Amino acid sequence: MRVASVGMICLVAGALLAGLAPALAQGDARAEPNLAGKTVRMVIGSAPGGTYDLLGRAVARHLGRHLPGQPAVVPQNMPGAGGLVTTNYIYNVAPKDGTAIAISNKGVAGAAIAGVPEARFDATRITWLGTPITETSVCFAYNSPRLQVRTINDLYEKELHVGSLGAGTVATAYPRALAALLGLKFKLVGGYAGSNQIYLAMERGEIEAICEGIDGIVAKRPTWIPEKIVTLLLQGGAAPNPDLKDVPFVIDHAKNPDDRLALEFLYAAEGIGRPFFAPPDLPPAVHAMLRNAFDRTMQDPEFAADAKKLGFDPRPENGDYLLALMTRMSATPKPIKDKVVELTR
Repeated sequence: MRVASVGMICLVAGALLAGLAPALAQGDARAEPNLAGKTVRMVIGSAPGGTYDLLGRAVARHLGRHLPGQPAVVPQNMPGAGGLVTTNYIYNVAPKDGTAIAISNKGVAGAAIAGVPEARFDATRITWLGTPITETSVCFAYNSPRLQVRTINDLYEKELHVGSLGAGTVATAYPRALAALLGLKFKLVGGYAGSNQIYLAMERGEIEAICEGIDGIVAKRPTWIPEKIVTLLLQGGAAPNPDLKDVPFVIDHAKNPDDRLALEFLYAAEGIGRPFFAPPDLPPAVHAMLRNAFDRTMQDPEFAADAKKLGFDPRPENGDYLLALMTRMSATPKPIKDKVVELTR
C-alpha cells in the first residue's frame, strides 16, 4: 500500500510538471532578451551620405543605450534597387533575434503593396518600428511679376511650368498624377539633373514651379517661405501638415471616392517618412524589445539634438502608426493601385 502511494505521488507530480512545462517555456519566451556582448546591425538601404544614411547612423549612435545589455549598433550600407535589396534581405534572410534592423526607402512598401515583382515581402507583416520624421510634399511657384498661377484654383484654368527630374521622381510623378486625376494644368519641363538646378532656373525665370518636400525648401532656401518669395499652392501627405494651415490639402480636391483613394495611395509614402523596421514574425519578447527601444530613442534628447544638427526636425511616429498606414494602403483596390503606379512611372 505504501509503495502504491509513493507511485501515485510520482505520477501526480509528473503530470503536474508536464502541465507546467509549456507555461514555463512560454515564460522564458516572453523574458526580455539580453543583447550584452552582441552586435546589432543597422542595415541602411542606400549609399553613404544621403538622408536615409544620415538618419540610420544617427539612430544607430543612440539606440544601443535603450536596448537590454547596451549592445554596439553598427551601420552597414546595403544599397540597391531603391531600397528593395535591403528590405528583401531583412524580410527573408536576416536573423530574428533582435540583432538586425534596417532603414530603407519610403517607397519600398508601396512597391510591394502595388505588386512589383522585385519586392519579395509582405509590407503588412514586416515588424515596423517607426519613423523619426513624417513628410509633406508641396507644389510651390516663384513669385515673379509674370506668374499667373497663385492659387490651386488658378491651376484648373492656367498652365504652370514645373521643373521635372525624370521618371519616378517626386518632381515628376506628383504633377503628372495630379494633372491626370484632378485636371490641374501642370506642364513638365525636363532637362534638370537635380532640384538645386530647378531652384536656380526658377530664380532665372526659366520655369515657374516645382513639387517636392517642404523640408527641401527650408534646407535649400530658408528665406523663401517666410519672405513670401514663393507661393505654396498645395500640400499632400498622409494627413494635412498643421504648420501649413492656409495651404490647401490636395486630397480634399478629389472629385470622387476613387480619385480620393488614388490620391491617398499616391501620397502615403510621405507619411511613411524614413521607416525603420525588423524581420517579420519575431518572438513576442524580441518584438517588444525593439519597439520599446526605438520609441525610447525617439524621445531621447541626445538623439533629438543629434538629428537637428544634421538638419532634421524630428516628428516621430511609432510602429503601430506605420502598420496602420500599410494596412490602409493594402486595402486600396487593385485597379486604383495599378492606375497610380502607371501614372508615376
